[in-house]
Amino acid sequence: MKKAVILLSGGLDSATCLAMAKEKGFDNYALSFDYGQRHKYELQSAQSVANTLKVSEHKTIQIDLRSFGGSALTDQIDVPKDVDIDSKDIPITYVPARNTIFLSLALAWAEVLKSGDIFIGVNAMDYSGYPDCRPEYIEAFQNMANLATKSGVEQSQKLTIHTPLIDLTKSEIIQKGMTLGVDYSQTHSCYDPLELGQACGHCDSCQLRLKGFQEAGFIDPLQY
Repeated sequence: MKKAVILLSGGLDSATCLAMAKEKGFDNYALSFDYGQRHKYELQSAQSVANTLKVSEHKTIQIDLRSFGGSALTDQIDVPKDVDIDSKDIPITYVPARNTIFLSLALAWAEVLKSGDIFIGVNAMDYSGYPDCRPEYIEAFQNMANLATKSGVEQSQKLTIHTPLIDLTKSEIIQKGMTLGVDYSQTHSCYDPLELGQACGHCDSCQLRLKGFQEAGFIDPLQY
């Protein structure tokens, strides 16, 4: 079995992405990040998903992006509620360079594992307008990665960044996950959860999730 590093936040998208990698027959190594996010509750979800989908190893790396701030997820900035989720403006919940940092660490682990495959659940359809979720960004990072690694320079192994959700709507992602048996009650999407971890139902991430479940014809199993 080919090894793959899977970026696993604990959210709906990353759980589906892991299930799709498993379906393709990869031996999966999950990577999560405790980066100072206000919705740290997602890390418990990541562990649950990793256990259920039986990854070979699950690492959680600590990075304090609160040192920089600049986002409602890592700074003393209110998470916007009940906003227009169809807006193309980049929201304040965007964390500067987050996916670049995450993919760089995934690349390092992949090289150690002698893996040429990284999976990330970015989506360019129903998403919040983040610039590091676009196909052109992923292509550019993949090109850089093959220039920056020993395996790439020696041409012993080329890295591929898999983005199986990139062209799917949120409802299509949910439908795919349902066919793969993903337990969405284990996932966590809210950017501003309540004290016991319940989803707020009003941040853009919650709104996109709820809209996706409604359009897919399923009931979201989370409490709001």
